[in-house]
Amino acid sequence: MNVGMVAYHYPHAAHREEFISRVRQVRDVMLRTPGCLSGECWASGDAVISIVRWESEDARAASFAAVAEAGVDVAYDERESRPRDIVPLVAA
Repeated sequence: MNVGMVAYHYPHAAHREEFISRVRQVRDVMLRTPGCLSGECWASGDAVISIVRWESEDARAASFAAVAEAGVDVAYDERESRPRDIVPLVAA
Protein backbone atom coordinates (compact mmCIF):
# COMPACT_ATOMS: atom_id res chain seq x y z
CA MET A 1 0.00 0.00 0.00
CA ASN A 2 1.43 3.39 -0.99
CA VAL A 3 1.99 5.92 1.76
CA GLY A 4 2.95 9.55 1.53
CA MET A 5 3.61 12.74 3.40
CA VAL A 6 3.02 16.42 2.79
CA ALA A 7 5.06 18.68 5.06
CA TYR A 8 4.58 22.44 5.27
CA HIS A 9 7.64 24.31 6.54
CA TYR A 10 7.68 28.01 7.40
CA PRO A 11 11.22 29.36 7.27
CA HIS A 12 11.94 33.00 8.09
CA ALA A 13 12.56 34.98 4.91
CA ALA A 14 16.29 35.26 5.69
CA HIS A 15 16.55 31.45 5.72
CA ARG A 16 14.21 30.61 2.83
CA GLU A 17 16.83 29.69 0.19
CA GLU A 18 18.88 27.74 2.74
CA PHE A 19 15.73 25.90 3.79
CA ILE A 20 14.83 25.00 0.21
CA SER A 21 18.33 23.59 -0.17
CA ARG A 22 17.87 21.54 3.02
CA VAL A 23 14.55 20.13 1.78
CA ARG A 24 16.15 19.20 -1.53
CA GLN A 25 18.99 17.41 0.30
CA VAL A 26 16.47 15.36 2.28
CA ARG A 27 14.58 14.58 -0.93
CA ASP A 28 17.77 13.45 -2.69
CA VAL A 29 18.66 11.04 0.12
CA MET A 30 15.12 9.67 0.26
CA LEU A 31 14.95 9.15 -3.50
CA ARG A 32 18.01 6.89 -3.30
CA THR A 33 16.30 4.52 -0.86
CA PRO A 34 14.44 1.49 -2.25
CA GLY A 35 10.70 2.03 -2.33
CA CYS A 36 10.74 5.81 -2.42
CA LEU A 37 8.58 6.58 -5.44
CA SER A 38 8.79 10.37 -5.60
CA GLY A 39 9.94 13.45 -3.74
CA GLU A 40 9.20 17.06 -4.55
CA CYS A 41 9.86 20.51 -3.14
CA TRP A 42 7.35 23.31 -3.73
CA ALA A 43 7.00 26.88 -2.51
CA SER A 44 3.81 28.84 -1.89
CA GLY A 45 3.69 32.16 -0.08
CA ASP A 46 5.71 31.81 3.11
CA ALA A 47 5.66 27.99 3.02
CA VAL A 48 8.14 25.49 1.62
CA ILE A 49 6.25 22.27 0.96
CA SER A 50 7.74 18.80 0.65
CA ILE A 51 5.74 15.95 -0.84
CA VAL A 52 7.05 12.37 -0.71
CA ARG A 53 5.51 9.06 -1.75
CA TRP A 54 6.64 5.53 -0.88
CA GLU A 55 5.50 2.07 -1.86
CA SER A 56 5.06 1.01 1.79
CA GLU A 57 5.42 2.03 5.41
CA ASP A 58 8.67 0.04 5.57
CA ALA A 59 10.06 2.07 2.65
CA ARG A 60 9.05 5.28 4.43
CA ALA A 61 10.86 4.19 7.58
CA ALA A 62 13.94 3.24 5.54
CA SER A 63 14.01 6.69 3.93
CA PHE A 64 13.92 8.45 7.28
CA ALA A 65 16.64 6.14 8.60
CA ALA A 66 18.77 6.97 5.55
CA VAL A 67 18.31 10.70 6.17
CA ALA A 68 19.40 10.29 9.79
CA GLU A 69 22.39 8.18 8.75
CA ALA A 70 23.41 10.75 6.11
CA GLY A 71 23.48 13.49 8.74
CA VAL A 72 21.25 15.81 6.74
CA ASP A 73 20.05 18.84 8.72
CA VAL A 74 16.37 18.34 9.53
CA ALA A 75 16.35 20.24 12.82
CA TYR A 76 13.40 22.44 13.71
CA ASP A 77 14.84 25.58 15.25
CA GLU A 78 14.78 29.39 15.23
CA ARG A 79 15.23 29.43 11.43
CA GLU A 80 11.52 28.61 11.17
CA SER A 81 8.76 31.05 12.09
CA ARG A 82 6.27 28.44 13.30
CA PRO A 83 5.94 24.68 13.75
CA ARG A 84 5.76 22.46 10.71
CA ASP A 85 2.46 20.99 9.57
CA ILE A 86 3.01 17.36 8.60
CA VAL A 87 0.23 15.36 6.99
CA PRO A 88 0.78 11.58 6.66
CA LEU A 89 -1.11 9.97 3.79
CA VAL A 90 -2.29 6.45 2.93
CA ALA A 91 -3.48 5.55 -0.57
CA ALA A 92 -7.24 5.14 -0.72
